[in-house]
Amino acid sequence: MALSGESADEVFGGYRWFHDPESVAAETFPWLASPATAAHAGAERLFHDDLLRLLDLPAYRAERYRQALEEVPRLPGESGHERRMREISYLHLTRFVQILLDRKDRMSMAVGLEVRVPFCDHRLVEYVFNAPWAIKTFDGREKSLLRAASTDLLPDSILQRVKSPYPATQDPSYDEALRERARELLELRDSPAGRLVDWAKARATVDEPASPGSRAALERFVQLHHWLERYRVEPAL
Repeated sequence: MALSGESADEVFGGYRWFHDPESVAAETFPWLASPATAAHAGAERLFHDDLLRLLDLPAYRAERYRQALEEVPRLPGESGHERRMREISYLHLTRFVQILLDRKDRMSMAVGLEVRVPFCDHRLVEYVFNAPWAIKTFDGREKSLLRAASTDLLPDSILQRVKSPYPATQDPSYDEALRERARELLELRDSPAGRLVDWAKARATVDEPASPGSRAALERFVQLHHWLERYRVEPAL
């Protein structure tokens, strides 16, 4: 069995966009507006223009965002920044962390590993959710409340350590292998992704200089191909 810290960022306000005024003020899910994740926004750019118009993803996101805000439990007299941060916290607890928990469960169960997530204890989540944002960030940093509660349990080097995001693969050989696989798939005229992806856009992305945006787009393309092929999905377009 192993312990994992999933949901600590969602409960205690650890992500960068919790503390970025533009992301907080954006009329959408804050992680979609954050400069920290904007580089990956191009993952959809390989789809056919006709498909993008049919899906109308901006309208879909806006509707899901509106529905989520309607669910947020309100406190009497709460307004301004405190009210907004309650919304931000709720969005993370109901829309964001589920993705991480699903991933954690699939990866651990695939190798027979039991992973527990103590920060998901409903008693902790409910209690901290109702703590004012001013208390959660009383020292002007992320996860202020959690660090303060752990003062007598952890060494200073851990307590004061600056939060860092998940590491990304930096080895250039990964990017080269990804582009080579994308090129191979582009040679397959009967690729199951052929009706969804614009081949001209895909080829242009393969040939452009490496960047977080191009990597995200090519990863999405390769994943889409293999998912459709493995499960024999036939897009009804």
